[in-house]
Amino acid sequence: MTSTAMIHVEIRHEVEQFLYREARLLDAEDYQSWLALLTDDVHYWVPGVQNRARKDPLGSHAPGYMAYFDDSKFDLTRRIKRFTADTAWSENPPTKQFHSITNVEIYAAQSRDELTAHSLTTVYRGRYEGSGDILYGRREDTLRRVDGELRLAQRTVVISHNTLQSKNLNTFL
Repeated sequence: MTSTAMIHVEIRHEVEQFLYREARLLDAEDYQSWLALLTDDVHYWVPGVQNRARKDPLGSHAPGYMAYFDDSKFDLTRRIKRFTADTAWSENPPTKQFHSITNVEIYAAQSRDELTAHSLTTVYRGRYEGSGDILYGRREDTLRRVDGELRLAQRTVVISHNTLQSKNLNTFL
């Protein structure tokens, strides 16, 4: 990633519209359309955040430690099938969610067909009257052009919570 790489305004607009559309699809529970935005080799990773000393060489999140998501497209598809099933008590009634995406920065990636997008995400969730929670974190996405269209090839989300107050994590960030 080159931090000084200039991204043309039309590409910036295309990336932002991709991220906003993705958020809308998740809010609408249109999971099949959301899955269509992913490459077949997507890696979706949300590591568990650990409170560690600043000088710890592993930092607060590193591969090999606990992750809330460490998923391929197959895993994501299976996860969706599980929490949309009639027998998914943790999603009956379904979680209402609203994704907000901000602070979008876009950089050229190593490959000519890829871009790196950094953003902040906030997900507002609620199920019952008086029940709700907010998840927020920093995302780093690799977007790849496939047949002329942007697709999500990799996502890392570092959530700011070291202890989740949510009763479930049936949402994508």
